[in-house]
Formats: sequence, structure tokens, C-alpha cells
Amino acid sequence: MACRPTIRENQPSAVGRRSLLLGAAAWCACAAGCSTSTKTSSPTGSPSTTGSPSTAVSPSAAGPPTASGSTASAGSGATLPPAVPWRPGASEVEPAAKVAAVRLIEALGTWPTGQGGPDRAAARAAALGIPARLADALAAQAGPLTPAADAAVVRVIDAQYGGILADSASVLVVCAQSTRAGAAVHDDGTTVDVRLSRTSTGWGVTSLHPADPGPPAALGASARAVLARSRIELPPASAADIRSGQVHESVLSAMLALAGDYRVSVSVVRSGHPLNVFGTNRPSDHPLGRAFDVWRIDGHPVVDPATSRGLITAFMRAAAAAGSYNVGGPVQLTGGATANQYFSDATHHDHVHIGFTG
Repeated sequence: MACRPTIRENQPSAVGRRSLLLGAAAWCACAAGCSTSTKTSSPTGSPSTTGSPSTAVSPSAAGPPTASGSTASAGSGATLPPAVPWRPGASEVEPAAKVAAVRLIEALGTWPTGQGGPDRAAARAAALGIPARLADALAAQAGPLTPAADAAVVRVIDAQYGGILADSASVLVVCAQSTRAGAAVHDDGTTVDVRLSRTSTGWGVTSLHPADPGPPAALGASARAVLARSRIELPPASAADIRSGQVHESVLSAMLALAGDYRVSVSVVRSGHPLNVFGTNRPSDHPLGRAFDVWRIDGHPVVDPATSRGLITAFMRAAAAAGSYNVGGPVQLTGGATANQYFSDATHHDHVHIGFTG
């Protein structure tokens, strides 16, 4: 496959001092109105409450997300999974940026019975300390996070960087959401590109860009095989990307090849990712359906310092062998087909990026 050695997903980013601030606000009090009973859905990988597996919530505790969305009648006693706040791991570059992004998504997408609607969503955002006018705007941008429902719970699967610079950031919040309308509980979810800026008081959210996968389409054999493969764990927005028919064959083939040796937890495919490589005017391969990101390999989060560097290195080399011209991660590798086939920077310390020319 031909390579484009002069264009990479992300050049090494300039990052300010590491922040140890872990919270811009407390977990939204509305979560207390949700049941602690867990509803089981399709097994596609469990939500993580941390960057470290030592404190991750197991599927039996939090309920696995669903890749395709499902609705089940649960009778008059219909309950939702518990609201489990996500927590950053110990090795995050800017934990406060991720916490600010995640807490807003959790607040917007979680409410007890009777607390839905845009006005209530804006009030939950304002309760995090966001100015009222900005809270109204963010609630209006929340889109799929605020469907018409009696009650809802968001569970964050992963929070990864779409880009991190000294004073601005993109955090991609990958989440599952369970909603209840009457006696029916519906499982779905989305990915939100949360934009932030750093101020004198810390990181603040400036805008939201939810995933827009598009409608389902007729699928080829590779897409059907990816959706059916249990060793490829797809969050809801990524599964919808594949069902849309807008993901390139090279991506699908690489996923299947990697799943032969690894259990691959995908975070982002096409939608919910910045249109351009963050901080540049270069188009990203993601919105073109020519890239995917992996946040966990064989159950081990890439961001976790306890995850073997040997495992990550082997996986990155396997991705290159599967045809990727552009493999980024927390390890800087040498010996690629081109001088620029592998790269590493602050943005990619928490996931492996795998891109293709077409």
C-alpha cells in the first residue's frame, strides 16, 4: 500500500504543566434518583471508571454497553443501571481536562424520573459551575445525549484525547446510555468531541460535537464480520459508523486481522472525532472512514502504566503489518516501512491510532 510519509495524524503536541486537579465539579446529584439494579445488554466491552484496570468496574457491576442499541420491556418495575462516575488513571497528561469533559457529559445525559428536557439539562450543566448562557448553549448542543425519556443514565466507556495543546484540548467522551420511557428500557450511546480551553481557574468546556454516524446502509462481508466478531469491542457510535457503510475496507480488514491475535477495544472510528488533526488545518483520516483508535488491548488500557509496553509495541507493529501507514501510540517505534510510519505524542499516550491512505 502506498504511504503518505509527510502527513501524520498528529504532530507532537505542546502540553502545559501536568495538572493534578481531579475534579472541576462533583458528580451530578441527579444520579441519586437512579436505581442500583443493573440491566444486562449485549456484551461488547464494559465501561471503565478509570484509566487503570485495578479500579475498573466489572460488567456485572456496571452493565456492559451495547453497540447496536436495544429496547426491552421491563414492566412497571423497569430500572436503569447505576450511575458510576468515571475517574482518570494515575498517568494522565491532563486529568483535569478529562474530568471537566466527562462530568458535563455525565450530567447532561443522566437524570431521574421527570427531570428530562433541555431546560433541566441546562440546569444540570449550570450546577457544575458553568455560566448560565454557556450552559444553555451546551445543553442545546448535546443532541443524542438528551433524548425524550422519563429517566436516563450515561456510563462513560472511555475518555481519550482528540488533541491536547497548552491551552486547548479535545476530549472524546465515549459513552453508553440507558434510557427509560414508560415500561421500556433502551440501550444506546454516543461519542462526543468535547472542546475545552484552559483559563486561570482551570479547564472549561467551550463546545460539544456529538457523533453523527448517519443511517444504516447495505453492508459488505467485512463490515458484517466486524460487527459479529466478539473480539472486536465496539462502542455504540463506532458500531453505528460501521453500519452506515462509510468505513473503508482497509479499516475493516485491519480490525479483523488484529482480532486474530488480540481482543481489540475500539474507542473511535469515523464520527465523534475532530474533522481536522487538532490544532492544524489538515483533514483527519477518521471522518473519512480511514482510521480507528484502540483504547484497550486484551483488556489492558493503553493509558495504564501497568500495561506492558511490549504488548503495546507488538500491537502497534501488528497494525502496521495490517496495512496502516500511520500508527501512533504512547511508544515511539523505529524501523517502519517509512521514517514516519510510527509516531508518539501527548495526544496518543492514551490510545493507539491506526490510519490508512484509502
